[in-house]
Amino acid sequence: MNTRKQKALGIFVHTAFCLIIAFLWLIPLIWMILTAFTESTFVMKLFPHTGWTFDNLKYVWNQVPFGRYYCNTISIVVFTYAVQFVTMTMAAYALAVLKFRGSGIVMAILFVQIIIPNDILIMPNFMTISDLRLTDTKLAISLPFLGTAMGTLLLRQQFKVIPKALSDAARIDGCNTYQIIRHVFIPNSKTAYISFGLVSVSYHWNNFMWPLIVTNSVENRTLTVGLALFAKSKEAVMQWTNVCAATFIICAPLVILFFIFQKRFIESFVASGIK
Repeated sequence: MNTRKQKALGIFVHTAFCLIIAFLWLIPLIWMILTAFTESTFVMKLFPHTGWTFDNLKYVWNQVPFGRYYCNTISIVVFTYAVQFVTMTMAAYALAVLKFRGSGIVMAILFVQIIIPNDILIMPNFMTISDLRLTDTKLAISLPFLGTAMGTLLLRQQFKVIPKALSDAARIDGCNTYQIIRHVFIPNSKTAYISFGLVSVSYHWNNFMWPLIVTNSVENRTLTVGLALFAKSKEAVMQWTNVCAATFIICAPLVILFFIFQKRFIESFVASGIK
């Protein structure tokens, strides 16, 4: 009985500790949401207690071309992941199924690419984009990310656990390599595609430095760059409510997307063994 009580107490303490940590992590998000929907103020408050209003969202949306920024960001995110879907699928299939000389070297290169921070590659990437005369275009924002080491390794782990008998049966039925990938490997790896899709979408949705460097017009500007410029502009009128309202407009889609797919997102990384 004492053992059961100790075990129950341990579970309670562990759960309480996790809830406390989770709440601490949520404090900035909660503060941002509360501030975005309260009456305008020039003073930052830990617990906003003024009246609730939607005027901040209306003001921000009318003062800044967020509609254009949304279209730009969505098109960049969708295009980038669509190309990544193809490139990482082909690369993962080659590394997981095919036997070829130098596969170990390719794996080592992929791991090195994950280790190298993207910020280090900003200068050579910009010089390449400039030489190609693609500056201030949506393609320039996506081009350095059309191949993904992380997505390839994640999908490779998923492909390796798919029974070989399925692909053999498909080949006996007359399927070629591309048909096997389409009808066997992709349907059995939906969780991995969804989980990496969330990672890719969130990264490119929140990416700030690279779009800021390669774009300088409203027609190609992304949400994060637009938010930074708005926060420093006279339209923000130095009010925290306006800045938080603009931040809420940008963050809301990602938060909703994560809550919809969080179960598959966690399951995929647990199954693949990537931490």
